[in-house]
Amino acid sequence: MSVPAFDMVLFGGTGDLARRKLIPALFDAHQGGELHSRGRIFAIGTQPLETAGYLALLEREVRPTMRLYSGAPVSDDAWASFVARIVYQQVDARKPEQFDALAAALGENRAPVTVCYLATAPGIFVDICAQLARVGLNTPNVRLVLEKPLGTDLASNERINSAVAEFFAEDQIYRIDHYLGKESVQNLMAIRFGNALFEPLWRREWIKDVQITIAEQLGVEKRGDFYDGVGALRDMVQNHLLQLVCIVAMEPPASLSQDAIRDEKLKILKALKPIPLQEVPEKTVRGQYLEGAIAGQPVQGYLDEHGIPHDSRTETFVAIKAEIANWRWAGVPFYLRTGKRMPQRLAEIVVRFHDVPHALFPKPLVQFPENRLVIRLQPEESIRLQFLTKTPGAALGLQPSTLDLDFTNHGGVRHAGAYERLLMDAVNGQLGLFVRRDEQAEAWRWVEPIIEAWNQARTPPKGYTAGSWGPAASSALLSRDAAAWHEEM
Repeated sequence: MSVPAFDMVLFGGTGDLARRKLIPALFDAHQGGELHSRGRIFAIGTQPLETAGYLALLEREVRPTMRLYSGAPVSDDAWASFVARIVYQQVDARKPEQFDALAAALGENRAPVTVCYLATAPGIFVDICAQLARVGLNTPNVRLVLEKPLGTDLASNERINSAVAEFFAEDQIYRIDHYLGKESVQNLMAIRFGNALFEPLWRREWIKDVQITIAEQLGVEKRGDFYDGVGALRDMVQNHLLQLVCIVAMEPPASLSQDAIRDEKLKILKALKPIPLQEVPEKTVRGQYLEGAIAGQPVQGYLDEHGIPHDSRTETFVAIKAEIANWRWAGVPFYLRTGKRMPQRLAEIVVRFHDVPHALFPKPLVQFPENRLVIRLQPEESIRLQFLTKTPGAALGLQPSTLDLDFTNHGGVRHAGAYERLLMDAVNGQLGLFVRRDEQAEAWRWVEPIIEAWNQARTPPKGYTAGSWGPAASSALLSRDAAAWHEEM
């Protein structure tokens, strides 16, 4: 697909997300020839910098973390050709005159497409949108990308969405969830809907349970003030984990059009069984990391992190048993888990199939006795099918075997990273991998009773040692169903 000429206006250009993800993603698109020669990047921040000062910041803090496709460090020529696209503009959401200056910098002959990416605190989204509209940056050729979290509950989410809708049409709004841009997530849809092998088995009669894990080794880092007001449920479950549930569980869409896919995801969100307040303690676990060790290095506990109140009850770990009330999935548990300061950085979906109805072979004394489909999202992206084959020799024993599909170097074709893919989709006006307003509302509606029950209980989260897989109650959540987390088997 040819990419139109565009202007990327990146609010939060000096922030953590821009430095870790967005600037590197734009560089990758640049070196891959995905950016139009006229594509400009306007980095917006509140710091009183000139463009030269901003580029020096990128040179110092961002360039050393980046690599060429070959794996080599970024060369001077490659870096120079990329940063020639970048202009820094100081803009404060409370200062209208600075938006006038931004509009003037973009010029009367703007590119055919303008993408305004709001990588800022959601509390100023509406102020930014109002000022963009005032200076004429809300015309139909402008796309607005909104970062999570969009609100802290259903009511605040609706307030923000309604206010933004006063200035931008729904088909201009791109609510980003970068997990949907991962190659392996899109390949899950291809495997499900492009092959006769899996679709007949993708239902309650053949699937025992589904486990979705997003684990991080990092703590709150320098984001303690922000994170303590959010927590793992709002930060990860309401968006990333529930979107992955939708991709696993959705019915085949009538087409691959953006609304056909999002309509099916919405049906799953509406079919999630609400967890009554009295059942929240039984079906959820919330934890908070204590001091421990990560990769052999000691780390402090959450309450000792900078910016965290010593009596904070904010959760850094969540495990939930979710269920879907429809004919395909009735009775199949969806176990969701996310946490900080876990043993490894990991995101994966594990689909466990039922055992065969009659065991002809001696039960193997090995791990993974049942068939499993393991979709790894990070750190590498891959899909593995685990099944049983005959052991070598005369005896009719069984052993586990694996079919692997690795996307890190598949067929010599470069696969765009999640943020790169989604940024280019925004430039091209492709909404299919972004979250629609009604999806977001249903996700908030489902998590709200959990938030309410935790607030009413007034009990602290369960402690877990940094470097572990979470509180012991997380394992008990599955063991009550005679199951265990994938890494425990």
